[in-house]
Amino acid sequence: MTFGARRGLRRVMEHKNPPSGPPASTSSASPAPTSTSASGLDSRRAALDLLARIRRGFLLDEALSACISFDELEGPDRSFAYALTVTVLRRRGTIDHLLGAYIDRPLPKKLARVMDILRLAAAQTLFLGTPDHAAVSTAVTLAGDRKEIAGYAKLINAVARKVAKAGTAALEKVPARADTPAWMWRSWERNYGPQGTRAIAEAHRQEPPLDLTLKNPADATLWADRLQAETLPTGSLRLRNISDVKKLDGFGDGVWWVQDTAASLPTRLLGDVSGKKVFDLCAAPGGKTLQLAAAGAEVISVDISDPRLQRVRENLGRTGLTAAIVTEDVLRWSPDEKADAILLDAPCSATGTIRRHPDIPWVKHETDIAALTSLQARMIDHALSLLKPGGTLIYCVCSLQAAEGEKQAQAALKRHDKLTRKAVTADEISGFGEAINRHGDLRTLPSMLAEKGGMDGFYAARFILAA
Repeated sequence: MTFGARRGLRRVMEHKNPPSGPPASTSSASPAPTSTSASGLDSRRAALDLLARIRRGFLLDEALSACISFDELEGPDRSFAYALTVTVLRRRGTIDHLLGAYIDRPLPKKLARVMDILRLAAAQTLFLGTPDHAAVSTAVTLAGDRKEIAGYAKLINAVARKVAKAGTAALEKVPARADTPAWMWRSWERNYGPQGTRAIAEAHRQEPPLDLTLKNPADATLWADRLQAETLPTGSLRLRNISDVKKLDGFGDGVWWVQDTAASLPTRLLGDVSGKKVFDLCAAPGGKTLQLAAAGAEVISVDISDPRLQRVRENLGRTGLTAAIVTEDVLRWSPDEKADAILLDAPCSATGTIRRHPDIPWVKHETDIAALTSLQARMIDHALSLLKPGGTLIYCVCSLQAAEGEKQAQAALKRHDKLTRKAVTADEISGFGEAINRHGDLRTLPSMLAEKGGMDGFYAARFILAA
């Protein structure tokens, strides 16, 4: 991460699982929108500003909330700016590969805005179906906005035209690994092999569908029919091309909530939680809190970020479910009573959520992992101190990195002689045995359910604390 250690630790804890989805209620699986304004320049300027913030280390969601030019947009213009930004992030490696064929030497860092303008133009012609002339002419206009790069308008015009002329046929020559930073690729290849890593990279290139978790899973058939949704093997309902989640049947009545199907699996490893005291640690944005409350648990939901917990409060109110909310640093929290079970969804690199958060490859770094694994280990140790003897701890992360998953679990077992691992069984996760690794832990990959649109990468281990 590109910020000071103290601020960085707090930020990591607040953003262990970036808020899912685009601004307002537009689904990322919606068709690529177009701007309603005559030139679309305001949308493109906003996208350019968003990319600049992300270059400085902001997460996409942080950039969206802090960008004035984006905030001033409405309707299709706002959606177009978002689609432009996300497309550049999702396919940045591919775009840079193609741009490199027409630029003699890499541009210096001070010309990063020139590269972003070229990326926007390429994203429009290669992926969003924008007419070539519109993408090129607006790119040239954007260069003229800043005196320090106005002299590069001719370069932008020439390169953008060449990329447009090459067309989508040029995409076939770009390898799958182009959109994945080298350090991520190497680490995945060590753990999932060359073929598995290519499958993950291909999954990250696709726009994700929208998954729903039902408050009452027994109503899956009824709501699949009402929403015209696909029922996944995991039990989630899956929808595509949704423009406004809040307009879907059942939203106002709190029948369901948005949650990637992979994220819905860890809570099931706790079994029957009815009447049990369960701590949901690092709980925001709250999907697992809702699952536990719906299953009848006495839930205490803890997170360091009160603004993110506000989303949990809103969803509890909408669904009519109940949970106690505590705004506190998990490492400092010391409740009066211990829990029967604990779900720790620890801060992590979030590399398993790249499908939904394509900024992650460009704002996370290999050097982040050591700090994160240290924090995760301390959280596991503290969580065990809050657990009753004989209780269950689920440790989970939305990461593809073995250091944050399998290796973290092994290290916890070595540190605590009263801790044992309890293997996951296929029937606990709707028969989805493919998601159980050789250790008996839950391990989902973005390439799983590929024919149905994939899923997030998640890891979960179940531990029992000896009585």
